[in-house]
Amino acid sequence: MENNRNFFLAIALSFLVLLGWQYFIAGPQMEQEKARQEQLAAEAAKNTASGQQDGTIPAPAAGTAAVPGTETAAVPGSPQSTEAVLAETSRIKIETPKLTGSINLTGARLDDLHLSTYREELSKDSPTITLLAPSGSDKAYYAEFGWVDSSRNLKLPTAQTVWTAPQGATLTQATPLVLTWDNGEGLLFTRTISVDANYLFTVEQIVENKTDSAVALFPYGLVSRHGQPQTTGLYILHEGLIGVAGEEGLQEVDYEDLVETKLEKPAKVTDGWVGITDKYWATALIPPQGQGFQPTFRYSDASGKPAFQSDYLGDAVGIAAGSTASFKTNLFAGAKEVDVLEQVQGVTNAKNFDLMIDWGWFYFITKPMFVAIDFLFGLVGNFGVAILLITVLVKLVFFPLANKSYASMSKMKMLQPKMEEIKEKLGDDKQAQQKAIMDLYREEKVNPLAGCLPILIQIPVFFSLYKVLFITIEMRHAPFFGWIQDLSAPDPTNMFTLFGLIPWDPPSFLILGIWPLIMGITMFVQMKLNPAPTDPTQAMIFNWMPVIFTFMLATFPAGLVIYWAWNNTLSILQQATIMKKHGVPIEIFKNIKGTFKKPAAD
Repeated sequence: MENNRNFFLAIALSFLVLLGWQYFIAGPQMEQEKARQEQLAAEAAKNTASGQQDGTIPAPAAGTAAVPGTETAAVPGSPQSTEAVLAETSRIKIETPKLTGSINLTGARLDDLHLSTYREELSKDSPTITLLAPSGSDKAYYAEFGWVDSSRNLKLPTAQTVWTAPQGATLTQATPLVLTWDNGEGLLFTRTISVDANYLFTVEQIVENKTDSAVALFPYGLVSRHGQPQTTGLYILHEGLIGVAGEEGLQEVDYEDLVETKLEKPAKVTDGWVGITDKYWATALIPPQGQGFQPTFRYSDASGKPAFQSDYLGDAVGIAAGSTASFKTNLFAGAKEVDVLEQVQGVTNAKNFDLMIDWGWFYFITKPMFVAIDFLFGLVGNFGVAILLITVLVKLVFFPLANKSYASMSKMKMLQPKMEEIKEKLGDDKQAQQKAIMDLYREEKVNPLAGCLPILIQIPVFFSLYKVLFITIEMRHAPFFGWIQDLSAPDPTNMFTLFGLIPWDPPSFLILGIWPLIMGITMFVQMKLNPAPTDPTQAMIFNWMPVIFTFMLATFPAGLVIYWAWNNTLSILQQATIMKKHGVPIEIFKNIKGTFKKPAAD
């Protein structure tokens, strides 16, 4: 019995370490990062306002990205508001059911993009998500395409080039945008941009060679982001530069790491992609698969502001005199919806594009967990209900194993009087006690570790569900019932404000919602199905554990807390039924009363 309790205690302490890290380290780090980002935003706004007052703000920088193969970058001026930059440039509108924005005719950049179906907050009045913003604005983030040549003698389109578009053109799913530019030296450049229903742009670059000699050009694409964005700062989620480089596989480069290394350059590959990812949104370049290209991740601060860039440089494209050649690239810019990423992977053949979502090391558990929950959501129309149903299904799958465990625990409880007799008989001889108890287990055919199996089963389910709730956009702003309008966020209620009756903002350690309370109560009741350990230290730990877990889980996603409370409830019913079947008395109230009973004096 002591081995059994020690094993439970080890598992519980492991959970406490994890939860303590989340509560005392990750949580404060997130708050510090949020405060830092707010301070930077305030300073940027102050600087912008100051510049506007004295008239010193220069025109928006035409180009600030390092062109692959040239390693040069223009230096931007002081940032303006996005609205001001957009108003000063000629643009072509983008209109699809999921995307709105515009393409800058200067440089033919995709630098103004909004996700129409997603908002920053739950409120219907909240602004839609802004994914891309133009160079010269305070949060510049854009995609650019073009050509370079090895001789550097050819006149090629650059970030300053003004392209020509048809009168009244608009980019929609049904109407691609065709841009042209003549270098005046015999090369005519055409760029055709189309977009589908899944945030996937196709950019075809065509070069017509009207000269009397062949030329060779290297195609490139880049995604550039100015300023270091706010991230969650948690180890379970990658936010930063990302890609897949052939056999080298997934490449994840954190912003902080790239600031130190300046350049990350995987080997040249023939399949893969590069981009920049946030928690829920991403921008990724997908070159033609099967053709050689050099992926690169780079950092610069020549402008006084950090700039992060993912890019590729393709193999040379030869264009004979009097002929035409083309190069086609895909750009994904949108929400990381699981189904959408899989469709993009199917259309482009991009290797492992589904890894844009950080499923983690336990991919083989996490993704199937999402697929199951998403399937159930399709049946019931509520992700919270789907979580309740998946909990029941997990219970059913492991029902025989759990039954065996609970049966063994019931038998051990029946042996409790005999174990107490052994302890009284052998006194302080711990070694003899242990041997006698193990002999008793063998005689009664009881496995003292069998009771650990229900907890061991719950651990991978807990972590996979936590990951799903935290990383998948499908769970973002997904409602349950009542006050839970976002399963991926903590329970918004708080006992320490009398659930909204007291108008004050308590510190982070005084946050305790209704669902965490329910979870704590069910955990407490489940533990009281069995008598407390005889060892005072273990008994104290077991008594306080539900309280500690309650406060720890108060900051976790509500969906995870609902799962745990529901799982505890099912476990209570299951264990009580098995105990009754084996004739073991159910003494929950007696055990609860004993928790608050003053220990007898020695």
